[in-house]
Amino acid sequence: MKKLVFYYFLIFTPLFLLLWLSNEKEIKASLFVGLLFFYVFVYRTYIDGKRLVNKGVLLKKDIWRLMLPGFRLTHFRALYWK
Repeated sequence: MKKLVFYYFLIFTPLFLLLWLSNEKEIKASLFVGLLFFYVFVYRTYIDGKRLVNKGVLLKKDIWRLMLPGFRLTHFRALYWK
């Protein structure tokens, strides 16, 4: 995941798909909320952690820490700009 464009594709595609399905009334509100929580707490934590591990910023065993409030902000520049 060294390409920044590929990283942005991975983080935005599921979110846009989820919003589109909700807008088209294909999923119920409770399922939308459940999938949104999964996206934020599981999927994004894993994708962001994988990117930071590949860049050598974070150890693989510390990926779970990205769920802690504010921890992702400490690595903002490494995640989104470099």
